[in-house]
Amino acid sequence: MPLFYKENETLSLITGTKFKNEKELQSLVERNLGVIFNCKFVASEFSTGPIHAGRIDTLALSEDNNPVLIEYKVVESSELINQSLFYLSWIKDHKGDFQVAVDKTLRKKTEIDWGDIRVICIAPGYKKYDLHAVQMMGANIELWEYKLFENGSFYLDEVFRRSSYVTEAIPFNNENKNPVMIAAGKKAAVTRKTGTYTFEKHLQRAKGKLKEIVLLLQSYILEIDNSIKETPKKFYVAYKVTQNFVCIEVKKNKVILFLKINPDTIKDAPTNSRDMRNIGHYGTGDFELAIKTEEDFEQSKKFILLAYKNIGG
Repeated sequence: MPLFYKENETLSLITGTKFKNEKELQSLVERNLGVIFNCKFVASEFSTGPIHAGRIDTLALSEDNNPVLIEYKVVESSELINQSLFYLSWIKDHKGDFQVAVDKTLRKKTEIDWGDIRVICIAPGYKKYDLHAVQMMGANIELWEYKLFENGSFYLDEVFRRSSYVTEAIPFNNENKNPVMIAAGKKAAVTRKTGTYTFEKHLQRAKGKLKEIVLLLQSYILEIDNSIKETPKKFYVAYKVTQNFVCIEVKKNKVILFLKINPDTIKDAPTNSRDMRNIGHYGTGDFELAIKTEEDFEQSKKFILLAYKNIGG
């Protein structure tokens, strides 16, 4: 789709351009890893040693402390996906090398979460055969298309992300439940899974009617946009596009939301909120909301949407 610049009531076409080479694209993404994917840079052109004889374009660490591998091409190429899968296999067998690189770059001992390894491919386009091939693979791979424009604008669009699903049904008593709750319960029966952590395990921590509220939260968040991914972790469930915008921590009698919102921007903050910038907590996000009732859930919707917009949604 063409992109136009609006000045008063006049539209001008913004034409596309190209990077000089892959290194120019790579450098741009590496310098802006925090803005694009909220990842920490670890290494560039990381050598896989004399036996494998390869170089991983970019190594990074996600906000959830997962390993991230990024490969780039400035032309359509099936080689990009093949390279990425090769490096994914390598890093699974060389966790120690990645750990050393992270500790050296961040200058501190970091606990790596190996339950989820993100593999990100960035190219101007993909052939239909490549899109079909990745759908048949079991690897956690993300395909992103980019466009560069002459006015300096840079556009990224996710065209594929591999997801896993759990199809074990959750027992639900539909008596005296309104249709929204029933629909949310059915949707929760098919949830996303990452590593050994599942949404269901978090749901089991809630007691009584709080389970319904957790399911309503899940349903509301996932229905904001099809690009949103649910990623269960050990202590929380993260919802993200390129990066997390809300994390939920389920307790017996309340659900805690951690949102990507600057607390200073919230006027008349609700009494069930807290500024978490100087308080240690699981999950990511500086603005906390404690949800105990359906009324709390309804009031949380505007903050969830705001957090989503804050990451470019």
